[in-house]
Order: sequence, then structure tokens, then C-alpha cells
Amino acid sequence: MRKNSRRRFLYVLAGGGAGLVAGVPWWSDRSQLPPATTPATGPNGTQLDRRQHVSRTAWALGSAVTIRALHVDRQVAAAGIDAAFTELATVEAVMSIYRPDSQLSRLNRDGKLDKPHPYLLDVLRAASEMSGRTEGAFDVTVQPLWQAYWTAHEKGRSPTEQELAAARGRINWRHVEVTDRYVRLRRPQAAITLNGIAQGFAADCAKRALRRRGVDHALIDTGEFGSLGHGADRNGWNVGIQHPRQEDHLVAVASLAGRCLATSGDYATRFDSKFASHHLLDPRTGRSASELSSVSIIGDTGMAADALSTAAFVLGLERGAALVSATPGAEALFVTKTGRRWTSPGFPLREAV
Repeated sequence: MRKNSRRRFLYVLAGGGAGLVAGVPWWSDRSQLPPATTPATGPNGTQLDRRQHVSRTAWALGSAVTIRALHVDRQVAAAGIDAAFTELATVEAVMSIYRPDSQLSRLNRDGKLDKPHPYLLDVLRAASEMSGRTEGAFDVTVQPLWQAYWTAHEKGRSPTEQELAAARGRINWRHVEVTDRYVRLRRPQAAITLNGIAQGFAADCAKRALRRRGVDHALIDTGEFGSLGHGADRNGWNVGIQHPRQEDHLVAVASLAGRCLATSGDYATRFDSKFASHHLLDPRTGRSASELSSVSIIGDTGMAADALSTAAFVLGLERGAALVSATPGAEALFVTKTGRRWTSPGFPLREAV
């Protein structure tokens, strides 16, 4: 089984002419920045890009998060990254399912949370909307089902029918009561996971923080991608999408220019060697979704793209494509378990792989 992780993109292309690199390993802190010696013009008198590249990688949201910013003033870029990571720390303190002191963990433990953070309210309300649109295919109360699979896997077996039935009896998005003053789980032993939406929301928060500090060109990798402006080639940020069956290969390269990209894949966390049992569980059946191997969504916000990639994966190709088509600004790339690839007409493919 692969490590439990939302990091489904292995590669990022740093501009049009740069080579393929694993992750975003440009510079891990400000002490390793490239020299600021770029001339104003080249030998033929053409204007050159004088923006400085500043990048930082740190552990957040359960994985390594990288933010890369471009700005003519290195200190402005660094201050923007500082502000972005401060926002990510807030998101983690509110929504992490791994931290016992987070607001989400307290809600799951106590069944009620008073004075919820506005970020938690935003995400829960967006999740409820997606649940309604998909008739429960997307459901943040799926956590008991995940727990049943994980507990059984730790014991070297699959969950029993009785265990799955008990878990499904604790799942229903309609039983989450959300108000400005409190959030309450109205079903006994219910529990929420935001792993299908929080990483995208975190990318949105980082984007806003960078923009407030005057950074107009950046790439944020929280496990899902958010972008501002364009990269070194001034033609968008080129992001490789992992092949769902070949670990060191890409299935496609997408070009982002101010938009967001999220992928859900059956390879990220799986419980068998055949990709039949994995973490993308259908709350309605209690089983892993079986038609697709990956879904990549381009959206105007990371939160929308993240939730939509999970929902479309569970729904399958036909219904998932219809959901994407009905979502303004959304584009999709689907890969089925047979290897068939389908893209919506506006998906910003840079090149085939």
C-alpha cells in the first residue's frame, strides 16, 4: 500500500524551456536564492525577465508544501511566501484530521464545536453544496468508512459486511448542522474528513495572501495546485499530471495561468495491489469507486477543483463529465482503469506525454 498522501503530482515544469524536475526543488529557503544579477537587456537589446525566483518547502497539511514566487523585489516575494505559510498554518490548525487540537478533531471527538472558524464554515458549506449536487457521492462524513477500511487493513484483511454496514450507518452529509455559532454532528459516532477539499482551499488561502503582499506570479503546491500569473516563460505555469499506473511518468502536462488544478487517483492510498480497493470510497455503496484511475480538474478556485475531482471520480466517467460540464469554469481530464483518456474541450493541455 502506498503512503497515505494527497500529493498526486510528481512533477512540475518550471517554464517552457526548463527540464522535468521532481516536486518543486528550486530553493528550500532564502539562504539558497540564486544571485540577482539578471541584466536589463540581452546582447541583442531585447528586454529580459528581471524577476527573482524565491521558493520555500515546508511540512504542512500532512505533506511537503512548496510555494514558488517571482517578483523583481526578492524581499517582496519572500514576505508573500511568509504570509502564505502563515495562512496554511491557520488552515491546518482548523481542518487537520491528524492534529488532536484542531477544530475538526474537536468536532469529531465531541460532536459539537462552538465558535467555528470562518474557514471551517466556508469549507463545510461548500462541501454541503457539492453533496447536494452529487446526491451524496461527495460526502465529508465518509470518515467512518475510511476508518473501517484502514482498521481492517492494519489487521491484514478487508472489512466485513457488518463493519461496512455499521460505518455506512454513521454517514450522512445532511446530518451536519452548520451555523455561524456552532457546528454539530447530529448522527451518533459521526466523523468528518476534509481531505477531499481542504488542500484546495489551502491553496486558495495562500494565493490570497501572496496577492495581498503584492506577488502576482506564483505557484502553490499544497497537494493540489494554485497559480498566479505566469512562470519564467510568461506562458503560464506548466504542471505535469502523474500517470496513474506508471509512477515515474506523466499522463499529460497542463498550463496554469491564474487557475487551480486538483487530481484524485486510485494510486494515492490503496489497500491491494490491483487498485480495486483504495481511499476514494463511494459513501452510498461503501465500496471504492471502480471505473476510473484518475480525475484531474482545472477550476477557478482550488476548493472547487479539489471537491469536484473527488466527486467526479466517485461518479464515474459519464456522470462525472456531466457534473464538470455543468460547473462554470471547470475542465477535466479523466483516465479510466482501461487506460482510456478523455479531456473536456477547454482543458489547457500544454502537450501530450
